[in-house]
Amino acid sequence: MSNTDFERSEFDLRHKRARQAMEKAGIDLLIATSPASINYLVGSRSKAYLGFQCLLFPLAPGKNTLLAKKTELAEHLDLSIADECVGHGGPAPEDPVVVLHRLLKERDYGRLRVGLEMPAFYLRPQHYQQIKDLLEDRLVDATSLLEELKFVKSPKEIEYIKRAASMADAGLRAGLAAMKPGRTEFEVVAEINRAVTALGSDQTASPVNMISGERCCYPHGLPTERTLVEGDFVNIEFGAAYRRYCSTIGRQYSIGLPTPRMQEIYDAARAATDACIAAMGPGVPLTVPHEAAKKEIDDRGFGAFRLHTTGYGVAAAFPPSWMDTIQMFDNDPRILEPGMMLSVEPPIFIHSERLGARVIENVLITENGHEVLSRETRDLIVI
Repeated sequence: MSNTDFERSEFDLRHKRARQAMEKAGIDLLIATSPASINYLVGSRSKAYLGFQCLLFPLAPGKNTLLAKKTELAEHLDLSIADECVGHGGPAPEDPVVVLHRLLKERDYGRLRVGLEMPAFYLRPQHYQQIKDLLEDRLVDATSLLEELKFVKSPKEIEYIKRAASMADAGLRAGLAAMKPGRTEFEVVAEINRAVTALGSDQTASPVNMISGERCCYPHGLPTERTLVEGDFVNIEFGAAYRRYCSTIGRQYSIGLPTPRMQEIYDAARAATDACIAAMGPGVPLTVPHEAAKKEIDDRGFGAFRLHTTGYGVAAAFPPSWMDTIQMFDNDPRILEPGMMLSVEPPIFIHSERLGARVIENVLITENGHEVLSRETRDLIVI
């Protein structure tokens, strides 16, 4: 068996770009700890990041080494292009940083300037401190080095994202079919998960958010045993993933005719999403679509309830998050480029009224403008 997600030529290009970034940053050896970065460089999609893992990627072209728990080596060996895989622990506890130290000595990396990824979710504090103590003044923060390279997607990556988007659309249709008075939130979400999994979706990096009735003011509420009733305002957000490449979607529902206030809140959230998308294109500063969305919400008097970023990057993702670090906030210096893919989702959530609305679309920046990946309506769906 061998890695089949991408041709070797795509990995070769990624390695070249990574080494150019390392050289610019003065890094001789990159220790990648984020599963998304390891996936980017050698193709592994395993969940080995539940234990300590890292990829030793040298500036000088040569052998890269993947260090992971012994229990995960078979999968790494079969489904990655790592030059070698080294295990730690397994049948008995073993300090992985001791094994890392041994590898650094064996490969004569002891004098190199080392860039270490320090991602928010995947590197334990004690392991970071051990590595910091080990490398002392030779350690450089390389957390964003590969992240910046991944913002622009290759044609093959875009193909995978679009396939995930079609799965998400199917999940949306399955959820709509199940959304009736008397059904629970759990039952609706079960149908969404069944639909996307049956089509070949990986386990998504973040669970389905479903909020209804008095819970509709929770931006990231997970489903509960609550039973849907006539008059509920409902919001759903979820994703699908193909070969770990993720696409997300979110829609607003009303069980029965919405009240005027529900319609007003939905209209503001929808207008913000539409305005954001309309402003997106190559060469556009990231702040421009953000400000367009922000203005729609502020002008309608909901500025105090815009409790979430306007949008963010989505790509190859591993639990617990599908977010890239690219964010639509005030004063972000980035410029949109062809191949970037962002989730657009300016929200309104009002705790005091127990109401909220958010319409989520994934948007690909193209050479001539943009492409919305979902084929499903973003109108308020009345059941």
